Amino acid sequence: MRKFSVTKQRKWWWMLSGAVILAGIISMIVSWNNPQIGSPLRRGLDFTGGSKLQYELDCSIANNCQPIDIAAVREIVKNQGIIDPIIQVVGRDSTGLSIRTKDLKVEARTQLESALSEKIGKFDPQKTQNDTVGPTLGAELFQNGLLAIVISFGLILLYLTFRFKFDYAFFAFVALFHDVLVTTGIFSILGVVGGVEIDSLFVVAILTIIGFSVNDTVVIYDRIREVISISPDQPIDKIVDDAVNQTMSRSINTTLTVLLTLLSIYLFGGDTLKNFALCLIIGFTAGAYSSIFIASTLFGWWRERHPTTANPAMSSES
Repeated sequence: MRKFSVTKQRKWWWMLSGAVILAGIISMIVSWNNPQIGSPLRRGLDFTGGSKLQYELDCSIANNCQPIDIAAVREIVKNQGIIDPIIQVVGRDSTGLSIRTKDLKVEARTQLESALSEKIGKFDPQKTQNDTVGPTLGAELFQNGLLAIVISFGLILLYLTFRFKFDYAFFAFVALFHDVLVTTGIFSILGVVGGVEIDSLFVVAILTIIGFSVNDTVVIYDRIREVISISPDQPIDKIVDDAVNQTMSRSINTTLTVLLTLLSIYLFGGDTLKNFALCLIIGFTAGAYSSIFIASTLFGWWRERHPTTANPAMSSES
């Protein structure tokens, strides 16, 4: 059976990743210069502070469950004196409503809900949510999230350097950075095009992606190191191809199993978990791709140009 060669087409793998990352970076620049967003990603209530109001029409009332007209909602909100709100119609039948704005007092929220009910329809009180986060707490959550990601990157780099060697660790780090860039880039595009926001669960998802991705990379690197120690005279491209072929089915099967679960959460888990599941779906897919096509090929490219690094007589590969 003919083996798949990941190293022969490595430039195409790199170009594909580069194109996706470039599109994400362009989207981040556009997002940053958008007055309504003002950052690379559209930040949710957890990070910006303010009030988020969620309503859903009560479909148990006759003739009350029609799709919501967003133009009518904008007019009502404008008449209430609310400045620069972010309004989205949600739900499969467009019977839900999400409004995010600056902090609203209880009286203002009550008046807005009454005005909407009068013009749009009666809302289900059990599905009505009013959330408020202060700007100080939002900024602190955002900073702590970034700090957690940076620390996780640093600890993983130190661990891989200790377990393998620095060149292994460095290219694993590049692959992890690739996964984060791909995920954040796609979410930036979704934020510009579809108004998708990130919240504190996004940070949790990024940390989970980092852990999942490095696990696949370590499996491939373990096999590469094992083959190098047994047959140090083999060309590094052949070693990398053999290692990828021996571990690819495991990586793909593991990822597909996880993705099926995440897809179920995305479809049936409700609005709160939808973006969290979507982030993991994107990140886990990028992680499996980077482990097979980025981390391994970059390592092979480096060792091909620095063959003495792979020689056990000159440098231990234990």
